[in-house]
Amino acid sequence: MKIVTWNINGVRARIGNLTHWLTESQPDIVCLQEIKSVDEGFPRAEIETLGYNVETHGQKGFNGVALLSKFPFDEVTRGLPGDDSDEQARFIEGVFSTDRGALRVASLYLPNGNPVDSDKFPYKLAWMARLERWARSRLDLEEPLVLAGDYNVIPEPRDARFPENWVNDALFQPETRAAFRRLAALGFTEAVRATSDSSDIYTFWDYQAGAWQKNNGIRIDHLMLSPEAADRLVSANVEKHVRAWEKPSDHVPVAVELDVRPA
Repeated sequence: MKIVTWNINGVRARIGNLTHWLTESQPDIVCLQEIKSVDEGFPRAEIETLGYNVETHGQKGFNGVALLSKFPFDEVTRGLPGDDSDEQARFIEGVFSTDRGALRVASLYLPNGNPVDSDKFPYKLAWMARLERWARSRLDLEEPLVLAGDYNVIPEPRDARFPENWVNDALFQPETRAAFRRLAALGFTEAVRATSDSSDIYTFWDYQAGAWQKNNGIRIDHLMLSPEAADRLVSANVEKHVRAWEKPSDHVPVAVELDVRPA
């Protein structure tokens, strides 16, 4: 089963790229972030035509997450528990039936957190703490679980072409990286790093200053696997070529293949 995360950076603006990629890549489950669309405005028909079921948690103009699946949804949960006052659409979880029981997949769009000296950075850290608490409770179910999304975290210096350029950025702050490590320490395996030690794997290239042409990228899109999912890990890869398409997102799809089959 191929599960992919992709920050699409505006689904309506890039629906042509999305449908072309779905046809080319043939993912089974897709976690989208930054759809920048309310639920009613999501281009559902174009995607359903390709054989996908669609569930969204949208927000007008920014944020928003979605799950696309070739398989039916057993359950859908919208919004990360732990703060009823948080109205930002950054989390959606789907449950699917497989030959080995339930599979849980969540699409996550973690806060950026910049500037660091604003209230956006404490919000980022609080959101990450909520995610850690939620993930701990889900791990108790002992099911395959994939937490896939734009984490807005550069985990290590090797995950940036020029790490020195990011030392003052919320994505690379010690507190941010420590929160990511705490999540991993619960028992999660970071799929890309489980399959490659390369220092030139990136998932995001800014639109400015020729970052793509110069390969001045960072790796901030991650798939975290519970022990039960990690036991079924076959491969992980970054579909980098998508960044060269016309009107691209500044992120590219990141894929994992699990030895799990639909029920």
